Amino acid sequence: MAASALRNSDFATGAPSAARAVPHPIDLVHLSRQTMGDRALEIEVLALFDRQAAQISERLGAIEIDRAGVWRADLAHKLKGSARAIGACEGATAAEDYEHRVRAGLLRAADAQALVDSIIRARRALRDLAG
Repeated sequence: MAASALRNSDFATGAPSAARAVPHPIDLVHLSRQTMGDRALEIEVLALFDRQAAQISERLGAIEIDRAGVWRADLAHKLKGSARAIGACEGATAAEDYEHRVRAGLLRAADAQALVDSIIRARRALRDLAG
């Protein structure tokens, strides 16, 4: 899972090409800063995120919505931190929104789906980086 595959692309500079106006789900510049440019460390943290995201999104998506599920907020909080660490901004924002809605007792099925969808996009991006 080499993040360097896109390092010289338009996404790494923050200027998406006309062919792909949608921002990349992983901010590779942020990731590089977090890992101080250590490619082995990048690969390691991306793999950790991938495993954690898979486990958490499966747990959040498999169980009926229960408004009192504080454990859901805790899982979303963990996911938010992991997503921020690798620069998965959309995933971090979705996890944060989900966490706040759970803690406020306002969780809807659509919130869970939005979080799972954003994590799926981030994990697909990781697979694309791996080649």
